[in-house]
Amino acid sequence: MTRYTPDHKAATRRRLLAASARRFKRDGLDGSGIASLVSDAGLTNGAFYGHFSSKDDLIATVVADQLSAQVARLESIASGEDMAAFIRQYLSPQHRDDPAEGCPSAALLDEIASQSEPVRAAYTKGADRVIAVLAERLAGDNTRARAISLFTLLVSSMQLARAVTEPSLSDEVLDSAYDSALRIAGLTPEPEGLAEVPLPVRE
Repeated sequence: MTRYTPDHKAATRRRLLAASARRFKRDGLDGSGIASLVSDAGLTNGAFYGHFSSKDDLIATVVADQLSAQVARLESIASGEDMAAFIRQYLSPQHRDDPAEGCPSAALLDEIASQSEPVRAAYTKGADRVIAVLAERLAGDNTRARAISLFTLLVSSMQLARAVTEPSLSDEVLDSAYDSALRIAGLTPEPEGLAEVPLPVRE
């Protein structure tokens, strides 16, 4: 029997988490079976159960992992300019058109409410941490309330921009949300608007 090192097992788990996150955010939680998830990661069904006890276990872990990555991104914000860049990137056409590589909340929130308690608990913990880190990076008063408003605006605006079929309306949603998000963050909207602002390259 082949024996794998702890590093190999950890790397396999990370590969499965990354592949599953992309699949979930692109096709939805209910539209992704275990067979397709392990196939995306280049694994077998048997290998899946060496890492997760069930699909629910995987979903809860993916949700926690994705939100932790978002927290890490927010923790790198050190200035108002960094916050503006984060908001620009979040509300960009690139993010709208590529949900598989984007925010887990914008892609999955409508499904989270109907998931199992462990999945909802994982989301609750992660979302609360996102809000807390956002609040730490806002200047002025009522930072937690403003952080909740900012998080809600970003997520719901991205969902609306993806839902409508008229491209110009979708762009208007992103533009309007960008200005509103900057105001909530205590930053001055740029006159030229979102469409004229160069977007940062995704790493």
